[in-house]
Amino acid sequence: MEVGGGHFAAPDPAELTPEAATAIYGDLFDEMSGGYRLSGRSFARNYPRWRRYNTAPYRSATHGARFVNNYANATADAYGRFEAAGPMPPGSVIAKDTFYVGKDGASFPGALMIMEKGEAGFSPTTGDWRYTMIMPDGSVFGETDGINAEGMRFCADCHAAAAAHDHLFFMPEAFRAGG
Repeated sequence: MEVGGGHFAAPDPAELTPEAATAIYGDLFDEMSGGYRLSGRSFARNYPRWRRYNTAPYRSATHGARFVNNYANATADAYGRFEAAGPMPPGSVIAKDTFYVGKDGASFPGALMIMEKGEAGFSPTTGDWRYTMIMPDGSVFGETDGINAEGMRFCADCHAAAAAHDHLFFMPEAFRAGG
C-alpha cells in the first residue's frame, strides 16, 4: 500500500517501546549498514560514524510506518538545533536508516534515505537538496537528477512542506538527543 503516492506503507506495523526498538535496531544494524555500503556511495559507508540525533528509533508515518534513525555529518552539525537550525551549508548530509517490525515480530532492514545539500542553485525546486534512496541490498532506488529521478519526486514534494526549515523535518521531541 502506497502512502501519498510515494513510500510503500509497512503492513501491520508493530507498536514498540523505545527500548524494544533500540534492541531490534542493534540486531539489524550490521546487516543494514553492510547492505547500504554495497552501493559504493561514501555517505552509505560513513553515516554510522556520524552523530545520531535521536535517542531511540521511532516510527515515521511519512516513511511508510517504518522505524527510523536520524544521522548527520559534521557539516550539518546545526541539525541538532532542530527547528532553530537555520539553512544547512552546502556539503551537509542527513541520513535516515530505516527498518520494519511487524506485529508478528518479524523485522527487516529498510532503505537508507539521504539528503545532500548542494551549492546554491543546484536544484532550486528542492531547496538545493539531492535526495537518494539506497535499498538494503545496496541498490540505488533513485536520486534527484539521477537514477529514477521521477521516483524521488515524492521526497522533494513532501519536504517542500518544510521549506521554512530548509526542507527539513525533525523527529518527535520525545526522541531528540540533547544538543
